[in-house]
Amino acid sequence: MTQQRKIENPYKVQGWNTWNTANVLSYVHMPEGFAVSLALKNDATCQVFDRFLIGRFGENEEHIHPGVRSYDGTYTELTITIGESVQFMVQTAVQHDRQCLLVTPMKTSLRPPVLAVRASILFRQPGYTYCENDHLIGVTPNRQFSVYITGKRCEEAHLQLESPSIGVILDEPIAVSTDCAVTVEEVTDIIAQAKASVYASGEQYGELAQAYQAMRSCLAWDTIYEPEHRQVCSPVSRLWNLGWGGYVLFCWDTLFAAEMISLENKELAYSNVFAILNEMTENGFIPNFGAANDYKSRDRSQPPVGAMTVLNIYNRWKEKWFVEKTYDHLCVWNKWFFEHRRAADGTMCWGSDPVTPRIGAYWETHGACERFGAALESGLDNSPMYDDIPFDRNTHLMQLSDVGLCGLFIHDCDCMEALSDILGRDGSVFRERREAVSRALSTLWEDEYGFFLNRRTDNGAFSYRVSPTNFYALFDAAVAAEQANRCVKEHFYNAQEFWGDYILPSIARNDPAYPDQDYWRGRIWAPMNYLVYRALETAGEKTACKDLASKSLALLMQEWTLHGHVHENYDGDTGMGCGVKNSDKFYHWGGLLSYIALIEAEKKDGKEKESGAVFHQ
Repeated sequence: MTQQRKIENPYKVQGWNTWNTANVLSYVHMPEGFAVSLALKNDATCQVFDRFLIGRFGENEEHIHPGVRSYDGTYTELTITIGESVQFMVQTAVQHDRQCLLVTPMKTSLRPPVLAVRASILFRQPGYTYCENDHLIGVTPNRQFSVYITGKRCEEAHLQLESPSIGVILDEPIAVSTDCAVTVEEVTDIIAQAKASVYASGEQYGELAQAYQAMRSCLAWDTIYEPEHRQVCSPVSRLWNLGWGGYVLFCWDTLFAAEMISLENKELAYSNVFAILNEMTENGFIPNFGAANDYKSRDRSQPPVGAMTVLNIYNRWKEKWFVEKTYDHLCVWNKWFFEHRRAADGTMCWGSDPVTPRIGAYWETHGACERFGAALESGLDNSPMYDDIPFDRNTHLMQLSDVGLCGLFIHDCDCMEALSDILGRDGSVFRERREAVSRALSTLWEDEYGFFLNRRTDNGAFSYRVSPTNFYALFDAAVAAEQANRCVKEHFYNAQEFWGDYILPSIARNDPAYPDQDYWRGRIWAPMNYLVYRALETAGEKTACKDLASKSLALLMQEWTLHGHVHENYDGDTGMGCGVKNSDKFYHWGGLLSYIALIEAEKKDGKEKESGAVFHQ
């Protein structure tokens, strides 16, 4: 199969923002690539911090509590704690294309730390920087930048920074500004105005304003400029980019991010959809991951949620050209799943194809054409559902008919047919595929148990290891109302399986693996909650939708209020994200827990338009 033509991304990367993935205290003006960045020397711990990132776990590393911010960087807010003796807040605002920073010490060591303000040119852009008297200069072909800093100068000899900088003692508020010198008082007023504006932007969500701010803050801080493809995108978190050569985009993660972002910023939403679709492999699927320098998982894809995302974004903004741009890629991806991930009986199974390495990197081939690779394709890497399931190296499929994949593919076909209608194209092929998989899904109903169950393709045995993915069967409109009702009453509200103070655990509470609370072995994941919510919505289970939305919101707000965290996953018993090292503290799909509540509140208020617009004014 030939490579799909790349989608041209119309997103214009310009102005001040936190574009630099390596440092959240780096403020970059594009397209010039001129950066004003902060560093700090803490004599109490003999450390120099020149790259600040949200979510580090180490005892002596910086611990960052993110505050509210805008997508466009016109206001940002962070509180940084280092050890027991240093804490400071950094607030920024952009006014008339001028970047302003206010750094306020909240706690200092016996010897106050040194704050270094430095200037550099990033992203291989032409230009140079230097220090002139009391300010910094950046020179680019089209513009010259000046940076002014208040405070008491400090000639610290051991900063070891690789770009021109000016050091000041952080024992009082420090103001930094470009273009012209300003006082602390002037910057404080500018910051206050910008902060009021970004808070006001959340007022339309009423009692959910803080939940929206949490979701937006995480998505905005995780948004970067990616120079290889000259694009703006939103990786799952900046920490994840460190080990992937510069950036990494995961498939369904990026699509979920795009849908959440589309509530407010359609251009950034479009950009993320284009970015992940452009990672499509030569064989016609969106890979599990696409990273720098053509590093991709060419053996496997991930859950097919692309058509759903594009349709939902279209329904908010009604821009037909966006559907036209993405349609061909989505068609190819849908066809690939239908042709490569179906068992002989017509059900669908996760798989992993053989690959020839191109780079020699670990994840390029690790697990390829094995059960583990198929589990990675499901997105549920270590789910107990897939323990000890055999893998067929001839078909490249896990030998398990998967309810979740069947339900998601049926929904993908429904959405593809709707997208075809929008463009005036023949969508009958998607209806035919949908009906074929729907017939196969019906054979996975286990009447005595009252649930759709995964089934071994080698021996025909049902698997009673159930997870939220079993509810994805409710995406199928052919599921009888009585069946949907039994799924909800006997399993969703079953405290031995999924109901509880915190929901939905990634494996039933009565599964032997649930006590592990290790990644997909019992912990709660926002994308599962979101997809179950959408499936319940399709089935008309309104009460369950309301309850899932309420509990999802409470789950997210617990840690956001305490720590400013939006976690990758949460403990099924305590609802906390912290306590394990494989739950990133600022992973953007955690924001889906807010998104569910926002959608549900829209329905409650009776504002949902036929278009499906959510809080779009």
